Amino acid sequence: MIRKTKKIRKQRGSRSVGGGCTKKRRGAGHRGGRGLAGGNKHHWTWMVINDPKHFGKYGFKRPQKTVQKFNPINLSTIDNDIEKLLDAEIAVKEDGQIVIDVTDLGYNKVLGKGSLSQAITIKAPKFSKSAVAKIEDAGGVAEII
Repeated sequence: MIRKTKKIRKQRGSRSVGGGCTKKRRGAGHRGGRGLAGGNKHHWTWMVINDPKHFGKYGFKRPQKTVQKFNPINLSTIDNDIEKLLDAEIAVKEDGQIVIDVTDLGYNKVLGKGSLSQAITIKAPKFSKSAVAKIEDAGGVAEII
């Protein structure tokens, strides 16, 4: 015989299956309630062992007022759409150089992806370091508003 027969197998044929009087095991009262009832009361030790993170808050969520939200635009997008912006009078030619304010387009940061084919003066609240370097290499100016 490989394993010993369990006690419950021996008791299956009896009427009460080792529970004493048959009236004792009625309803959910003998197990202390249904579901997770009593998790903070009479089933506290079960909760501590099996689900220790059940109670309390975990993690951290910053207040949304403190989160700075950026709406960035890349240099490649500005360079590709410069003709459309001149036609829509969002970009203006001043002193032989094109001047564009990205806040008029709804953006608040300029990123350095791509390159500029001509000298452009770009006005924005924020610039990345690579964007400033590429704008100045092309002969333009990065103005912080």
